[in-house]
Amino acid sequence: MAGDKEIREKLAKLEALFARGATAGERAAAGAARDRLQAKLAFELEADDGPETEMQYSLPDVWSVRIFVALCRKHGIHPYRYPRQRRTTVMVRVRQSRFERTVAGEFRMLHRELTAYFNETVEHLIADAMRSDGDDETLEQNQLPG
Repeated sequence: MAGDKEIREKLAKLEALFARGATAGERAAAGAARDRLQAKLAFELEADDGPETEMQYSLPDVWSVRIFVALCRKHGIHPYRYPRQRRTTVMVRVRQSRFERTVAGEFRMLHRELTAYFNETVEHLIADAMRSDGDDETLEQNQLPG
């Protein structure tokens, strides 16, 4: 397998760079790249763990879709959508257990980070720019006319 040979060669180069890295930053960058390649190699070489199945993901917003699609492509998975599916729906054909261990796990972590970042940004904007707390828990409860 040509891809396997290329990955192994890159790993050897990264190991050498990691071993002789002059600064902590160089060693950290080489180590991170090495870890990514090792994960990719393990993903490709892992024994067949079942048939590929089509999976549908309905994501909450377009930012989540963009992260999910980018991660799929990073791991060599082709995301797609059928005609008339919503923009927040993404389909993949994968081996489910592998996908859950790699892409889905990484997506959950990044999605948590994105949500926390957006939450901090919105709270900052409301507090500083609007001089308010924006807390919806303190809304008045009016009775419906009836």
